[in-house]
Amino acid sequence: MEVLNKSMTGKKERPIKVVQFGEGNFLRAFVDYMIDIANEQGKFDGDIVLIKPIDFGNLDMFHRQDCQYTVSLRGNVDGQARIINRVVTSVADAVDAIHEYDKYMSLAEIDTLRFVVSNTTEAGIVYDADDRFEMNPPKSFPGKLTKFLYHRFETFQGDTSKGLVMLPVELIDDNGIMLKKCVMQQIANWGLSDAFKSWIEEACVFTATLVDRIVTGYPRATEQEEWEKLGYEDRIMVTGEPFALWVIESDRDISKEFDLPGAGLPVVFTDDHHPYKQRKVRILNGAHTSFVLASWLCGNDIVRQSMEDADVRDFMNKTIFDEVIPTLTLPEEELRAFAGEVVNRFNNPYVDHSLLAISLNSVSKWRARCLPSLLGYVDKFGKLPPHMTFSIAALMAFYCGDEIRDGALQGSRNGQAYPVKDDMPVLEFFRDNCRKDTCSFVTAYLGRDDFHGQDLNQVPGLTEAVVNYLDDIKKKGMRAALCRIS
Repeated sequence: MEVLNKSMTGKKERPIKVVQFGEGNFLRAFVDYMIDIANEQGKFDGDIVLIKPIDFGNLDMFHRQDCQYTVSLRGNVDGQARIINRVVTSVADAVDAIHEYDKYMSLAEIDTLRFVVSNTTEAGIVYDADDRFEMNPPKSFPGKLTKFLYHRFETFQGDTSKGLVMLPVELIDDNGIMLKKCVMQQIANWGLSDAFKSWIEEACVFTATLVDRIVTGYPRATEQEEWEKLGYEDRIMVTGEPFALWVIESDRDISKEFDLPGAGLPVVFTDDHHPYKQRKVRILNGAHTSFVLASWLCGNDIVRQSMEDADVRDFMNKTIFDEVIPTLTLPEEELRAFAGEVVNRFNNPYVDHSLLAISLNSVSKWRARCLPSLLGYVDKFGKLPPHMTFSIAALMAFYCGDEIRDGALQGSRNGQAYPVKDDMPVLEFFRDNCRKDTCSFVTAYLGRDDFHGQDLNQVPGLTEAVVNYLDDIKKKGMRAALCRIS
C-alpha cells in the first residue's frame, strides 16, 4: 500500500507564515487543520513549519510522508453520527530544534513569517534561570523563543514590520501573558539590548487563547482497517471530535491577517477570553465533575452510557441549564447553544470516555469547576442549587473506602473494588472519616478550607442539605437518591 505523500495530495507550495513549537496530535488536528481549510478557502495562503522542541522522539514519519497526514473527525453532526476525513496539506516541513539547530534558527530569517503557535504542555511556559544565550538551543521553550525572536530582530535590523504574533495554546491561565513575562525575564537575564526589548513591545503580539476539541490521537488498534478505508498508509493520522472552538484575545486586531472566521471556522477574536473560559469550565468541565461520580455509582462506566441513562442525563441537564447557566455572564442564548453542544459531545458514539478517568482528583476539580457555580447561585437567588449541592454528596459517597492501596483509596460498587485517585491528604481524610456518622463526616469535609478555599459550613443550609442527600444515598442507593433530586 502506498504511503501518503505530496505527489498524492498535489500539495501547493505556499509562503511560510507559521512556525509551530510542537508536532503533537492536538496541534495537527486543531490549528493545522483550521489553517488548511483557510488556505483552501483563500483566507490565509500560508504554510506551517513544525518544530520539535524536545530531544525525545524523531520526525522520521513526518519526512517519510512529506508532512502530509489525515485528520479524521468522528462524532454527531446535525444529529447524525459522521466520520469526516481530510488530508491536511498545510505543513511544509518539520525541523528538529536540537539536532537541526541551524535550520531551526534560519526559520527566523523567513521574510513572510508572521505567526508562532505553541503547545509545549502546561509545564512548557516556565522561566528557566539556568538557560544561557550561548546554548544552541536554550533548554526551555521561552528560552528557545527568546533567542529565535532575537535572531529575527537582528536579521531585519529591528524592522517593526517583521514582528511576530504568538498564539500559545498551552492549557494555563493567560497563556500569552505568561509567555511574554517569561520572554522578558530571559531578556533581562541575558542582558539583551533595550532596542530588542522595545521591538518585542512594539512589533510583537502575545495573544491569550482558549482551545477546545477532544483529540483522541492515532488509531493504533485499528490502523490496518483505517488504511484500507483510506486507500493509503498514514502513520501520523489523527482522530478527534468535530466540535472545535478557538478563542483568541489580543490587544491588537489580528483578525484580518488571520481570517479563520472568514473561512467558516469556529474562531472568536475578543479583547477578553475569560468569559469563554468561564463558560467552558463551568458548563463542560463542571458538568463532567457534577455527574460522573453519581453516574458511576448508578452502574455506568463511560460518558456515553451516562447520556443514555435517562436519570443521569436529566440530572445533568438540570444542573447545566437551571443552575450553572443563570450564574454566567455571556448572553443566555449563546450559553444554551454551547450547553447543547456539550450534551451532543458527551453522546459521541466514537469515543469511550471512562468515568473513572474523569474522576481523577475530583476534590480539586469540584472546587475549580463547580464551587463557583454553587456560590454564584446562592448569591443570585438566595438559596442552594439542589443538583450542584447533591453533587457534593455524590462525591463523598464515591470517595468512601477503608484502605489505601497502590496510591488509591479502594471504593466499592456492588461488591467490586474501584480505585479512587487523588492527592494523598485527600485520600487519607476520606479513609479516616467516611465511616463516621453522616453529620460529622459532612461537617469535617465541608470545613476543610485546604480542599475548598473556605469553610463551606458557613454557606447557609449547605451542611444540612448535604447530610440529607448523603443519608439518602446510603439508605436508598445512588439511583433512588438521584431520582428524588431530579
